[in-house]
Amino acid sequence: MKIRVFTILSLLAGSMAMISCIDDEATDEVILANDKASIEEYLANNSIVNVKEVHDENTGLRVIWQEVSESGVGVEAGDTLSVNYVGRLLTNQVFDTSLEDVAVDAGIYSSSRDYEPLVFPIGYNFLISGFEYGAGQMEVGDKATVFIPSLFAYGRQGSGSIPANSPIMFELELISVTPGPVE
Repeated sequence: MKIRVFTILSLLAGSMAMISCIDDEATDEVILANDKASIEEYLANNSIVNVKEVHDENTGLRVIWQEVSESGVGVEAGDTLSVNYVGRLLTNQVFDTSLEDVAVDAGIYSSSRDYEPLVFPIGYNFLISGFEYGAGQMEVGDKATVFIPSLFAYGRQGSGSIPANSPIMFELELISVTPGPVE
């Protein structure tokens, strides 16, 4: 089984650009505390299948598995992942997805877009750090929901329909892993 190479230190290093933006109204610590409380409130008020969980109390990142495949095919930095996903605000509003039927149902369908799994090399900060963290914890065939405080998502600037300082969640299904270059 592959060793997980994603550490909280790498997540913190990847979010340094967000931390350098100063908001007069709230410190990063206050925003993180609010985000953690919002995630806890969501989990207390919403039923979610939980067969396995990883929770980092310092960062507030939480991965809750709905299905564990036990495939033994894990993720290492440099691997290329293929992932189906649904991104939601904590109001359950879908803001992005790789699944056409979900996009249609959520009213965000675009005929100019291809709906297919997201394919990306992990460990190069091409995606928000919370998404990479969650995907990096999974094995091929797993389905999990990743809860991400805003500091590890879109931060103070937000993105599209995602307001600034919004904790979010991604429902992920790890379809495949192509090993990266051997070092």
